[in-house]
Amino acid sequence: MKERIAYDDAVDLLDADHQAVKKMFTDFGALSADEAPAGDRQALARRICQALSVHAQLEEEVFYPAVRKAIANDALMDEALQEHAEAKQTIARIEAMKASDAAFDATVKQLGKLIDQHVLEEREQIFLKARNAALDLRGMTLPLLKRRQQLIKKSASGQVKENT
Repeated sequence: MKERIAYDDAVDLLDADHQAVKKMFTDFGALSADEAPAGDRQALARRICQALSVHAQLEEEVFYPAVRKAIANDALMDEALQEHAEAKQTIARIEAMKASDAAFDATVKQLGKLIDQHVLEEREQIFLKARNAALDLRGMTLPLLKRRQQLIKKSASGQVKENT
């Protein structure tokens, strides 16, 4: 029996990640504005960082190489990887901070702005080009889901390290 997948294709799956992270950033903004306890802000920031780290690794290992090959636009794909590198540096700073640090909330918000800009560019350029290319985006969905499960399991056990 064929496995049922809740996404239309790889772009749909990756964009669902974007939406989930956007909600977490919105929730973080509300916690920050309400001066919520440091532990609550720290826990949500960790979830944001984990979700972004897993998402970036999925794109870098599975999605981006296939798109790069299909659209033959190295500059666009290199820019996306550069944006990932910048986000990873910010994630590393957040992970090294305590929520009680003066710059913690501002750094998480800075990450949110970086991600918003990256997502906008990805939707308008990479996803659009991927949909118009000779790519099996439906076929890519299951490998992305399986890899995500592996990365989440590794992350939960503390085995995933940032590639910076």
